[in-house]
Amino acid sequence: MDFKQYITVVDDFPQNGISFKDITTLMEDGEAYKKAIDEMVTFARNRDIDVIVGPEARGFIVGCPVSYALGIGFVPVRKAGKLPREVLEIDYGLEYGKDSLNIHKGSIKPGQKVLITDDLLATGGTIEATVQMIEELGGIVAGIAFLIELNFLDGREKLKGYDIYSLVSYDD
Repeated sequence: MDFKQYITVVDDFPQNGISFKDITTLMEDGEAYKKAIDEMVTFARNRDIDVIVGPEARGFIVGCPVSYALGIGFVPVRKAGKLPREVLEIDYGLEYGKDSLNIHKGSIKPGQKVLITDDLLATGGTIEATVQMIEELGGIVAGIAFLIELNFLDGREKLKGYDIYSLVSYDD
């Protein structure tokens, strides 16, 4: 399936010069959304995954249906202050400043094979921080799956050595 035909490109959003890739039009089409999730499920099955991890919020949109299809758990990665129990917190750099992500301590068991899912690989900072948390908790990142990869932002460079799967990629 050509998933690009279901993704709407919106020029100059959220600011001039940005070409935003809108996945909501893919999600609105039940057949296309199901096929996209099925492709990620196949990628996960071939890696014998124990648990899915997804950063908020679009990682939930991708990761939850994958975990459901596989009959395994889903672990959310959230912004600071959103998780109620004891957390592991990682600070990571943004283009203009920094942010932090949290995961519940104990949500990843040592030796568990983890698939990270998200909608978009851009610069790779969020996923790099997610990988760091999983590994600090003793998990093994067995794969990382995205709906979209923006090749021109070189996010893959921050994730060298990891098995990365993208349904769609854009060169500009």
